[in-house]
Amino acid sequence: MPLLDYTTKVPVSRTIAQIQAKLVEHGARAVMMEYGDDGRVKALAFEVPGPKGTLPIRLPIDTEATQRVLKRQWDERLIESKYTTKDHAYRVAWRIIKDWIEAQCSLLETEMVRMEEIFLPYVITPGGQTIYQVMAGKGFLLGPGQKKEL
Repeated sequence: MPLLDYTTKVPVSRTIAQIQAKLVEHGARAVMMEYGDDGRVKALAFEVPGPKGTLPIRLPIDTEATQRVLKRQWDERLIESKYTTKDHAYRVAWRIIKDWIEAQCSLLETEMVRMEEIFLPYVITPGGQTIYQVMAGKGFLLGPGQKKEL
């Protein structure tokens, strides 16, 4: 089955504007784009109110991974070759992020989750890494914790 949004023609600038609008609608206080050396947006960083202050969040994009999947799907004859370019993969990757954010914000609107639950893996730690990156570096182990005295 082809990737979601694999036929998109929506410019990345419009998709990012839609993402920003959705984030602001749901409480983001600041939204910033991070650019790679190629001039493309490689991540969105934003801040949302948390239970004990502002939470900095960073959502990365991986155009190369998206392009690899599109190329594999072309090899399997699921999609046409015109959908395998780097430019197209960039558009598809951002559309998928937008769809994911919209779905997560729908959960937020039901009051089943809170903003910090949705974006927890992407919260930036004081060391500059996301919580996911820190946990991956520790093999997803939380550590020994503290022993309780009896």
